[in-house]
Amino acid sequence: MLSILIPTYNYNVEALVSELHAQTTACDIEFEILCYDDGSTNLELIEENKSIELLTHTTYKVLDVNIGRSAIRNLLAKDAKHDLLLFLDADVIPVNDDFISKYITVFTESTQLIFGGVNYQDKKPNNEEMLRWVFGRKREVVSLEERKKSVYLSFLSCNFIIKKEIFTSVNFNEDISLDAHEDLLFSFNLKENNISISHINNPIYHLGLENSKIYLKKSLKGVKASLSLAKDNLIHIEYTRIIRTFHKCKKTGINFILAMMFPVFKNSFETNLLSKKPSLFIFDLYKLSYLCYISKNE
Repeated sequence: MLSILIPTYNYNVEALVSELHAQTTACDIEFEILCYDDGSTNLELIEENKSIELLTHTTYKVLDVNIGRSAIRNLLAKDAKHDLLLFLDADVIPVNDDFISKYITVFTESTQLIFGGVNYQDKKPNNEEMLRWVFGRKREVVSLEERKKSVYLSFLSCNFIIKKEIFTSVNFNEDISLDAHEDLLFSFNLKENNISISHINNPIYHLGLENSKIYLKKSLKGVKASLSLAKDNLIHIEYTRIIRTFHKCKKTGINFILAMMFPVFKNSFETNLLSKKPSLFIFDLYKLSYLCYISKNE
């Protein structure tokens, strides 16, 4: 019935897998848990994660090389033996103890895909991780009512269940770079193929907060990747807010002002974003001015 699929990289999945195994066993259904390690470099973590194989119906497989976020999800789906696929990131934990049973109960014959939502714990993290926590709580934690207004853009791949036949028809694009927004492209492909996304309240806590310096670098790579997706016609320029705003700036000529702003205010922006009180307005301006800066000669 259910295949729980968890890609991991340099992260301890023992607590997550143990919780999922206990919940699924209590549901008295046929299931498997597949956790594939995408070429982790931390040998100590690999040894710790091997303990999950002591659990019934659980497989931990370590890949020799890192194949990327899209490819490993596709591999997990290919190897899954059940009709329902539950994808979860490694750095999450269910908020509620009826997480599995709720998905199974809500998923009907006509359902294609369900996104359960994401949450962040109330306790503030260290200052070095504050930006990721603030962004997550302000932008990723979206009420069910708001998610239903934008069913595709509010989708995240960290917590969703889908029919295997549906996933096989779209899957994740392995041709894009490792730094690209595979979530974004996947949701756009779902929309283009008229695959419906149902939204429910069945969240996970996102636990793996990145260091703010690392997150800033990834964010710039991410918006650059989004622009590339639009240029390659893999997504529509109107699909995301930042690319839509970027193109409006180009039409009005404001992009030249923003392009000049980025190198001048870059350090000031980063001082705020690396502080204990980062501003998401400045974060948006930081990313938008960066897009204008790298595109100023186009």
